[in-house]
Amino acid sequence: MNMLRKSYILLTFMLAVIFTSNADEGMWMLQQLRQQKLSAMHELGLKLEDYDIYDPAGTSLKDAVVQFGRGCTGEVISSQGLVLTNHHCAFGQIQQHSSLENNYLEEGFWAMRQEDELVNPGLTVTFIDQIEEVTGWVKDCLVRDREKDTDGLFYLSPSYLNGIAREKAGEQFLKDHPGTEVEIKPFFGGNQYYMFTKKIYSDVRLVGAPPSSIGKFGADTDNWMWPRHTGDFSLFRIYADKEGNPAKYSPTNVPLKPKRWLTVSTRGVEENDFAMILGFPGSTHKYYTSWEVAERRDIDNSVRIQMREVRQHAMLEEMLDDPAVKIQYASKYAGSTNAYKNAVGTSWAIDMRDFEGLKREQQTRLIEWSRHNKKPQYTEALNEIERIVKERAGLRYRSWMLNEAIVRGVEFAAVPTAAADSLLQALVQEDQAEAERQLQLLEDAFRRFTNKDYNPEVDRKVAKEMFDAYIQSLPRESYPAAFNQLFTDFEGDIGRYVDHLVDHSLFSSEENFRRFATGKPDPETLRNDPLFHFARSVRDEAASLRSQQAVFDVPLSLARRIYMEGLLAMEEPYALFPDANLTLRLSYGQVKGYQPRDGVVYRHQTTIEGVMEKEDPGNWEFVVPGKLRKLYREKDFGPYTLSNGSLPVAFAATTHTTGGNSGSPVMNGNGELIGINFDRNWEGVGGDIQYLPDYQRSIIVDIRYVLFIIDKYAGASHLISEMEIN
Repeated sequence: MNMLRKSYILLTFMLAVIFTSNADEGMWMLQQLRQQKLSAMHELGLKLEDYDIYDPAGTSLKDAVVQFGRGCTGEVISSQGLVLTNHHCAFGQIQQHSSLENNYLEEGFWAMRQEDELVNPGLTVTFIDQIEEVTGWVKDCLVRDREKDTDGLFYLSPSYLNGIAREKAGEQFLKDHPGTEVEIKPFFGGNQYYMFTKKIYSDVRLVGAPPSSIGKFGADTDNWMWPRHTGDFSLFRIYADKEGNPAKYSPTNVPLKPKRWLTVSTRGVEENDFAMILGFPGSTHKYYTSWEVAERRDIDNSVRIQMREVRQHAMLEEMLDDPAVKIQYASKYAGSTNAYKNAVGTSWAIDMRDFEGLKREQQTRLIEWSRHNKKPQYTEALNEIERIVKERAGLRYRSWMLNEAIVRGVEFAAVPTAAADSLLQALVQEDQAEAERQLQLLEDAFRRFTNKDYNPEVDRKVAKEMFDAYIQSLPRESYPAAFNQLFTDFEGDIGRYVDHLVDHSLFSSEENFRRFATGKPDPETLRNDPLFHFARSVRDEAASLRSQQAVFDVPLSLARRIYMEGLLAMEEPYALFPDANLTLRLSYGQVKGYQPRDGVVYRHQTTIEGVMEKEDPGNWEFVVPGKLRKLYREKDFGPYTLSNGSLPVAFAATTHTTGGNSGSPVMNGNGELIGINFDRNWEGVGGDIQYLPDYQRSIIVDIRYVLFIIDKYAGASHLISEMEIN
């Protein structure tokens, strides 16, 4: 064998190692565990079989796991429908129930009786009843319906796929099973399809939540960081009608009797213990090309980091100055900083671990395989992806700037205008009855916009900061048309321009709206309202940018589909896991610390001592409640105490997670609940693109800390008695 041939074989082997999943990498489909990962899981300490985790013919662990709302996970932990999830997943519900008189964000909430549990309109929990591969069915339907598929994108279209899902399930089946929905999702870019039969419950009531000083301890400073000392959990209960079917809220509804609930283990964790997670991870990009990695860093992340720094600074100043504003903007601020830190960490990982280089090596391997197997379409697909990413760069930058700086950054940029337009039309046509109806709709829109979480003075301040950052980052010809007025009428004075927009709009205050609505509304007021004009202009610019970028969507999707087809053909059967897409997955690994940099070693477990070490009464992020300090001083930790007399708070594991895994149950080798996933470490967020075995860690609140807070801190021992605890 000549040296060139040997070198090629060695290179191929090395690239295969890079491309193949690391031991703990992956978000695996439950119905393929036996073929893909069961033996590896057994080697690490799993004591169960695949059917104990997912059994299509009976009950299994998956029946105790729910999608909480639309973007988190939860787990059923009692025979009475009690559900655990994260405090930050419930933050919106807790906030909506909070007021200055009953500030559940600050003080916590605990229902000591079921009749005290709080209703949450719009909140749902979703069980997965069945998972079925339907690749053949979908492909047959695509052939059948190809004449209707004018854009060639039915293979990725949620509306089309869900339509044929209902067709496959049958309308009679759905009618006979209240609360049941079916959904078909594409995997590997549309090379595989699975149908999910789901049961959705909409009467979900808040049972308990610790104060933010526990559930959000460390707040934004500690977000995405390890070591962590946050009791990030909350409790809800699922209610159903008397037959156990999903039903809208009714005082006659009863707690759900679930098919399965998790047993809780208080035996704790040790370094290298097996751990696994079931949940609904939202989105990953394992199969990015090198060009898409660079685009993510240089455009998406760069803009997000730059613009959110400006917005968060402006919001935080107002929040710290006024407790009422702090309640109003707590959820908005938390949501902004969460994505901001993710962008910072992802860009760090891209550079530190050379993700571009890794993806180039993957591409080289596929190109060589394609050439050897006479499959030129896979190389052509890569060339097409490269072309598209480069050609759309300018439009993508403008779109991200508009979205982060204006659409997301300034609340009044989203002021509703549809009712105003309809009212104007009715007034011009002198249709009095329609005008009265539209005026009421306009008032409804005004109430929704100026809700209890909106503060026009905070929005005014933020807008001035965001407008300044925006116009410094783009040439004038790239602004929405409304910005022309900034220069023609206000000589570039952003402060005066924003004041004009806010002060002269009928949506800026109750007084302005009443003045307009009293008597006969003036159509000229509607026609000339500056906020309406501004919001329309922003929407027009966003629509224009979407339209210009849309020409790339179809060719990019098709190229990615072919690229993924090549990867699947090149690899061994069952070697790859699909990117996350909010479907039920399993990840596994070990309880383990890590070494983030030279000379620094993080252990796998944190304790109550760390909470007290971080305590800072002058910093709202690190205030420790008085009762928790008292319990600490007295070492009153109950049965949740470690062998050294301390109290566990959180632990870290190598499990592969992403957004959507918040609230996921973390289980030991026996399938018992040992913790609740709530975050990742900053060094590991790049795992959405490429898993980082030495750095990536899931951050998990220890179930013993959860039980301690419920039992000893809140005195809600009736909830403990519901659970099965080993």
